[in-house]
Formats: sequence, C-alpha cells, structure tokens
Amino acid sequence: MKKTEREKMLNNELYLAADEELTAMRFHARQLLYDFNFSSPDEVDRRKDIVFSLFGNIGSNFTIELPFYGDYGCHIFAGDNLYINYDCTILDCNTVHLGNDVLLAPKVQIYTAYHPTNPELRLSGKELAAPVVIGDNVWLGGGVIVCPGVTIGSNVTVGAGSVVTKDMPSNVVAAGNPCRVIKRV
Repeated sequence: MKKTEREKMLNNELYLAADEELTAMRFHARQLLYDFNFSSPDEVDRRKDIVFSLFGNIGSNFTIELPFYGDYGCHIFAGDNLYINYDCTILDCNTVHLGNDVLLAPKVQIYTAYHPTNPELRLSGKELAAPVVIGDNVWLGGGVIVCPGVTIGSNVTVGAGSVVTKDMPSNVVAAGNPCRVIKRV
C-alpha cells in the first residue's frame, strides 16, 4: 500500500509538505496557535484547553508563555511539569518527546524538519523530518537550537545559545556551537 505524505514525514523519508492533508493540519495548528497567542492574560483555562487540543499529549502542571510557535502541534508529546518560556518554536514535522520537568528558556528552537543537501533533490520541493527526544529534568538555556534527530538524555543542562547537532548523554552540562559536553553532574 502506498504511504501517505504524513507517513513518509513521520518515517524520516522524503515527503511533500504541500500535500493536502499536511497543509490542512498546519492550517488547523495555526488557527489554534493564533487563538493561543492572542488570548488575554486572564484566559488561563482557555489557553490550557487550546494546548490540550494542539499537542499530541501533555502531562499535568504545564506553563507555556506567549508567544509559542509550531507546525502541527499534534506531534508534540510532553510529560509533567513542562515550562516553555517566551518566544519558543517547536517545528514538529516529526515527533518531539519532552520528558518530565523540562524547562525551555526564551527563544528555544526545536527543529525536526530539514531539507536535502543535494541541490537538485532540494529543488524538487521534498523535505525530511527526524524525531527529537528530550529526557527528564532537562533545562535548555535561552536561544538553544536543537537540530533534527537529536536525543538529549535526562538531567542535562544545555547552556544559552548552544546549537545541539548531536545526541547528548544523561547527567551532563553541555554548551557551545556545536554543543559539546562541558562536565558530568
């Protein structure tokens, strides 16, 4: 049976983002994000309801500051005690798993989407997406960028401005561009 473009996307295979189903899903997420980002400060319950509708799953006790940006939302799975600070972006063309007690500082960017490096293939309009996994008790400092396909273990601190291009083990402090382990904790 022929795979849908969404199935290809979630399998890290070349896919067409302009596909009708994917376009409709992004439009739906953008509407939810618009409602979320332009809600009144006193509409806490409304924002929580929007997040429950947007995310694939989210645990208890979460805070997501305005504004928040994403592609689909439904591919984001988060544990308990999630805190997402101002102006964060999660491009969830593939799954993003956030463990328990994850803290994202302002302007953190988590990307699953990427483009082929072959120029001819890139011109075809096809894209790729690799999952991101972030363990429990992780703090990503301000402006951290997490690249497609990266897994960050548990009990990790990533310093502000770091670009995480490869997996990080558990129980470390890491920083830099590219991000590297600074010390074990």
